[in-house]
Amino acid sequence: MNDPGLDEPLNQTQNKIEGVRKEEEDFEQEVEQSFLDPSRWWFASTAFPLLAGTFGPMATAFNICALIEHWRVEIPPGLGANESHGIDVRDPKWLLAVNGASLGLAIIANFSLLLNMARRLSFSVAQPITILGWYLSSILLIADLASIIHIVKVPGQRRALTQAFYYAIFAAALYFIIASLMVFTVIGAWRGHYSKDFKLNTSQRTLMLQTISFMIYMVGGAGVYAKIEGWMFLDALYFTNYTLLTVGIGDYAPSTHLGRGLLFPYAIGGIVILGLVIGSIRSLVLERGKKKLGSRLVEKKRELLLKRMIQKDKTDKLKPIQSKQQAEEVGMSERERRQAEFELMREIQQQASTRQKWQALLISGSAWLLLWLIGAVVFYKAEHEQQWTYFQSLYFAYTTLLTIGYGDYKPFSNSGKAFFVLWSLLAVPTLTIVISNMGDTVVKAISDLTLYLAEFTVLPGDAPVRDRMKQIAARTTGGRLFGEVIMFKEPPGLLGDNGEIDPENGTAGGPGAAATDYLAGQVEDEELKEAREAEAKGDKLGGDIHTYHYLLIKEFRNVMKHLNESPPRKYSYEEWAWFLKLMGEDESHSASHRTAPVKVKNDTDAKPDMQQAQTDDDEGGMRQWSWLGNRSPLMGETEEAEWVLERLSMTLEKEMKKIWEAKTKKDDQDRGENAGKRIHSNSDSNTNGSDKNSQDKKGGANVEQSSVK
Repeated sequence: MNDPGLDEPLNQTQNKIEGVRKEEEDFEQEVEQSFLDPSRWWFASTAFPLLAGTFGPMATAFNICALIEHWRVEIPPGLGANESHGIDVRDPKWLLAVNGASLGLAIIANFSLLLNMARRLSFSVAQPITILGWYLSSILLIADLASIIHIVKVPGQRRALTQAFYYAIFAAALYFIIASLMVFTVIGAWRGHYSKDFKLNTSQRTLMLQTISFMIYMVGGAGVYAKIEGWMFLDALYFTNYTLLTVGIGDYAPSTHLGRGLLFPYAIGGIVILGLVIGSIRSLVLERGKKKLGSRLVEKKRELLLKRMIQKDKTDKLKPIQSKQQAEEVGMSERERRQAEFELMREIQQQASTRQKWQALLISGSAWLLLWLIGAVVFYKAEHEQQWTYFQSLYFAYTTLLTIGYGDYKPFSNSGKAFFVLWSLLAVPTLTIVISNMGDTVVKAISDLTLYLAEFTVLPGDAPVRDRMKQIAARTTGGRLFGEVIMFKEPPGLLGDNGEIDPENGTAGGPGAAATDYLAGQVEDEELKEAREAEAKGDKLGGDIHTYHYLLIKEFRNVMKHLNESPPRKYSYEEWAWFLKLMGEDESHSASHRTAPVKVKNDTDAKPDMQQAQTDDDEGGMRQWSWLGNRSPLMGETEEAEWVLERLSMTLEKEMKKIWEAKTKKDDQDRGENAGKRIHSNSDSNTNGSDKNSQDKKGGANVEQSSVK
């Protein structure tokens, strides 16, 4: 019997699990829907808030720099005197007040966005505060800049603008840009293109905190070194900037024992924080952005291929074959047609992946090239007193971008030093992204070329030279020449040489995988034991059911080992057919197959036609789909191992639910039967008792009669 004291806790736990599952399904649907939306809405929902979270603290730090020193200097007369030797000219009090108000509004705006990202403040409350705060900060700084520029030139005096003035320009521009980006984010949310809550992972949520930490570390270190070395604060900031970015120009260097000793912990700490920031930016651009760009390219390639096949009347691979007569006319079975679909989808993926890698390199390389060329123009104009040529400016910008820092050329002007800080903060993450993208394209091509040359010379491979040349030609031309040659080695599958499951394939999964693997192993052994017991009793149906559960759990364990493989595991068609068979679908039958649609419908009001892990209909059955369609497991951003693992777990959950319902029904029947037996037993005992009493009465009467006699 069930313990009645456990019913309520079990129901509460089930309700909680169902609530969590509902939230996860809603999030998955939002992620899948974002695949159908144009890429600009992904930028508005994810990239723009993260850019604002990165540049917001930077703009605030520049605002502090603009407030901490005066904006004008008077250059003393004399040969060789320049703006770096200028004497401060006091700013009007109203200018300081307006600058301070701008800084206060910016801090409130940053804090509001941070609370919104941490889900401590609602979107509808935080975003107006953030946008309005940054816009007002920008307007106040622009007003200050416009008013002070008119009183720089005084007859009979040589005056110049300080670094603080240029930091105010940078802060005002950044405030305006990031506020405008957040306006696009709000518009997209109110139009219903995505949720009003930021769906960010851990590294993305902490990016703003990391940026704030780095800016505090750099500005705070500047204050300390300005005190120790007797430098101007903004000169000290220039020093901490090129120190933490490992450029090392060398025009400012600590000369005291305290300053040199403090450099040991300060430099290593700053490099660690900078590494965290760059890692989070890399996660945003290279991981999430790369997946989004790759998914869009796959979708466009898929549409283009289907249109070409329809135009050339090559639709045999698109329409399901539902009869033997159709199979004879087409010359292939339904399984062969599905395999042809699968191979076409793999070709689309390969072409889109190659194109995406080179596009990413082109975009990041163009950004780096613009930083180099435009930066050189600014330095050329800023250092006109040093009479730099444009080539010398290019040389200085190049050695700085690559963090070489020879020190033979260095900025002396106030505008040059201030711009160097902003420019270098932009350049280092950009260079990191460029190098990462080169690893997938240029570096890989050089590595492959090296291996080919080695095979032809000192390290001959197993394949003959002629076959290797065919493979190179096929790879270079995308399969147009010698396309029948197998260019890529198929990844190791789950099936061994004897057709049985190979549990040793793959590596261990992520955190918690060992515990889950152990638990699954225990259930697997139990199911196998019950299957053998059922077969021994002659219960063929029970044996088949438990064998099925055993296979489900065993595949669940095997796929778990593929989750963290690099590169991600890509299954062969035979492996996919086996997985789908376990999930209740046969690739040989066309009941759940359909012709792939050319254009994916995107209706935000209706229920979305989802990709990946959304192939069930409203009643829990498998909806019709195609390997070349939008419901294909190969579409979207989810890795294949994740898709298979989720579907296997859902299938296993349904099977366990059936067992639980059957057990509950049997327990209810047993309780009913036991209750009936108890009632019958009580009635029998009552009848026996009455018979015994009557017998006792008769016996007593006979005794009395005998005594009378």
